[in-house]
Amino acid sequence: MSAHVEERRVTLRDIARKAEGGERIVVVTAYDALFGRLVDEAGVDIVLVGDSLGNVVAGFETTLSVTMDHMVYHGAATRRGVRRALLVVDMPFLTWQAGEAQALDNAGRIMRETGASAVKLEGAGEESLRAVRALVRAGIPVMAHIGFTPQSVHALGGFRVQGREAEATPRLVEEARLLEAAGAFAIVLELMPAAVARAVSEAVTVPTIGIGAGAGCDGQVLVLPDLLGLNDAFSPKFLKRYASLADDVRGAVRAFADDVREGRYPAPEHEF
Repeated sequence: MSAHVEERRVTLRDIARKAEGGERIVVVTAYDALFGRLVDEAGVDIVLVGDSLGNVVAGFETTLSVTMDHMVYHGAATRRGVRRALLVVDMPFLTWQAGEAQALDNAGRIMRETGASAVKLEGAGEESLRAVRALVRAGIPVMAHIGFTPQSVHALGGFRVQGREAEATPRLVEEARLLEAAGAFAIVLELMPAAVARAVSEAVTVPTIGIGAGAGCDGQVLVLPDLLGLNDAFSPKFLKRYASLADDVRGAVRAFADDVREGRYPAPEHEF
């Protein structure tokens, strides 16, 4: 019985209950079965297969080059490692803005081919709101995303904090309220002043998940290679590294290379 309970998957109701009870929600990205399994075993609430894979896995400068095929491949791989956490997969650039039919086709493909429990899409413009409404009506849960939205990096003038201007707080509050009314089950708040994020969080009943948005959100998300110190060239102010694995990787590979060159590996105990 206990093993069965431990394997029960996290649901949308679980996420809502955590927020209602004041329990912080833990979200981490993953992009493959190995790290999906490891973060799931660590007890996170939500695993996000983010289009950030374009930056940290594929080496693209922005997320704009990420395709549906990329998201489906990485989403399905991560699903094979995640047994308990809620799995959310990003909808990439220009996969819902053309209308409800496009949004339903692409979100439906993600759900069918990855085994995800929800999708995430960026923005609060009319196209985004229309997509959220259509997907929710079709039974596809949607996590929303406002503030700095990486797919709009060029329109926003680069990687920069949003919401510093005086009129930003009421605008972002209204965006969050519209997304909640459209049916989003949670809203990511990225790169905004802590006071603004707190005001947004207090204005809606659905959970807010912060990244570079201060402590006033209902939960926090970090990109796994950043959290682990694997992506050690990336050092934004909001990031706290919990390991320095880039140094460990370089050191381990150098040790292997030295052993091979000096004839120490393979040793007799490694031979059949």
